[in-house]
Amino acid sequence: MVSNCCKLMVKEEFSKLGLRISSIELGELEVLQKISISKFDKIRSALLKNGHELMEDKKAIQIERVKNAVIDMIHYSTESPEVNYSSYLANKLECDYNNLSALFSEVTGTTLQQFIIINKVERAKELIIYNEMSMKEIAYQLNYSSVQHFSNQFKKTTGLSPIYFKALKKKKRTALEHLLESTRNEEQKPKTRKKSALTA
Repeated sequence: MVSNCCKLMVKEEFSKLGLRISSIELGELEVLQKISISKFDKIRSALLKNGHELMEDKKAIQIERVKNAVIDMIHYSTESPEVNYSSYLANKLECDYNNLSALFSEVTGTTLQQFIIINKVERAKELIIYNEMSMKEIAYQLNYSSVQHFSNQFKKTTGLSPIYFKALKKKKRTALEHLLESTRNEEQKPKTRKKSALTA
């Protein structure tokens, strides 16, 4: 569950089964009553039908919690963390960062640090496209030590500098706006009828 729509869908499905949720967060929820095996199977089916899965494996659950914490921290927080990401995750998940990192690598095949970097770069792309913040502000919000560090990591991940990425997106938008404008102009031109010669 990564969005409010997902949370609403889950609440609705649980409500249909007569189950009350006491809390719901990214990737996890707490139910107020015991769940029978038949209801458990119905929950699993309802979630699968809506593109979600019910996790029972402890490692998978922990990895999902880590992913959700990273996504929440990078994509939904409007403030720069006051501590580094490893400390944030260790505190939030109440687990040693080295253990989290080792488990993450074991289960996903990628490092936790790389997962964080990928999410930071994706968020940076969004912020660049929105065009409401300077590169310095984006670097600060995503907890980079400097604009240079941000630019280097962005380029290493995407193959493009943030400035080039911004110019490329702006050029695409301009081209689309030009295309839309010329289409409107064509539609507004008076249409002339061609007379066809009738043959006998």
